[in-house]
Amino acid sequence: MASPRMTNWAGNVAFSAADFQRPRTVEALQRLVGTSRHVRALGTGHSFSPVADTSGLLVSLSGLTPVVEVDTELAQARVGAGLRYGDIVRRLDAAGLAVPNLASLPHLSVAGAVATGTHGSGVHNAGLAAAVTSLELVTADGGLVEIGRDDPQFPGSVVALGCLGVVVAVTLGLVPSFRMRQVVYENMPHESLTANLADVLSRAYSVSVFTRWRADRVVQVWLKEAVPTDRTGTDAFATRWLGSTLADGPRHMIDGAPAGRCTEQLGAVGPWYDRLPHFRLDNTPSSGDELQSEYLLPIEVAAGAVDAVARIADTVAPVLQVCEIRTVAADALWLSPAYQQDSIAVHFTWASELARVLPAVRAVEAALVPLGARPHWGKLFDVAPAQVATGYERLEEFVTLASSMDPGGVFRNDFVNRYLFAGA
Repeated sequence: MASPRMTNWAGNVAFSAADFQRPRTVEALQRLVGTSRHVRALGTGHSFSPVADTSGLLVSLSGLTPVVEVDTELAQARVGAGLRYGDIVRRLDAAGLAVPNLASLPHLSVAGAVATGTHGSGVHNAGLAAAVTSLELVTADGGLVEIGRDDPQFPGSVVALGCLGVVVAVTLGLVPSFRMRQVVYENMPHESLTANLADVLSRAYSVSVFTRWRADRVVQVWLKEAVPTDRTGTDAFATRWLGSTLADGPRHMIDGAPAGRCTEQLGAVGPWYDRLPHFRLDNTPSSGDELQSEYLLPIEVAAGAVDAVARIADTVAPVLQVCEIRTVAADALWLSPAYQQDSIAVHFTWASELARVLPAVRAVEAALVPLGARPHWGKLFDVAPAQVATGYERLEEFVTLASSMDPGGVFRNDFVNRYLFAGA
């Protein structure tokens, strides 16, 4: 069928696909892929870059059977790639299991989040793709293959930007289910944050620092603390911490947005899947009217990265809704922005006006790229392809892998050609 004019969630990317299909079976997907010149898979559309765009066939996996197969003995689950994390977490928890971490919103499709290197927060928590133990994908000739951790190509196949095929299922390694509680501290002075940055970012299982780069105070620090299952009570949080104050009610990180959109705070203990994300599955995530950029840098330059953004606050603040600072543990996945480096992630939720935002994005990149910043593949960025390439030492091996699996370039588009295959 002819494709209507489709856009991503934010509306800043208008897909140029000539056709859009939502197959009901894997077999139907195989036929579509095997007879198409160009194909890309669309998740939930939460990417702000044109990573999923194509001039050919755009396919959605949302019509496939919603598979969730939990193996309690092996502590893993095979899930349909089109499912959102919010669709599977209760099933996992009911079996006494959990994924180690979640992104700030549970609305993301499993395959899309994995393919772009999306992450949550925590000094000991790697990105979501690090939980993958195997994946099944439809290849360019319409075949179906499985790639597991024992395959030498596995590290290049997980965060792959859709270049190897259409992923239809992933198997996730799981951990025992756990409980959490979440609190928010407000108005931490910037000088307290910078002087104690390592301590702040490691204070809980997952930590997010939110600032608008205005005046001299950090807006909020969100602490998500794991609670042992054998603990009958919980210790009280201090009312003051490094000059900040414990919030006395639920908070949203964006001015004027309803706090009811956010997961429960105030130290109430609940399941991991209701505390790790910032936003509830049944509510609009974030502000709903925004652009986003994010950069991952070596944790060793964390203080320098924070100072670098502070120095351009006058450029950033006027077009910024909020900035989030998080941590991501290293992984071994070739195209992961956290490849072999524990990282600090500096995330910007901008106003939705691209013309006003781009100068700020470029100022941020001028400040952070010299420190080793790798842009998030699914966010808005303007880093030169050659500069992006320098951050990925296994890029040449990935290009070789992709070229062997997809010699005709069925799964390529302008975005990946520019950033991955320019020298191929």
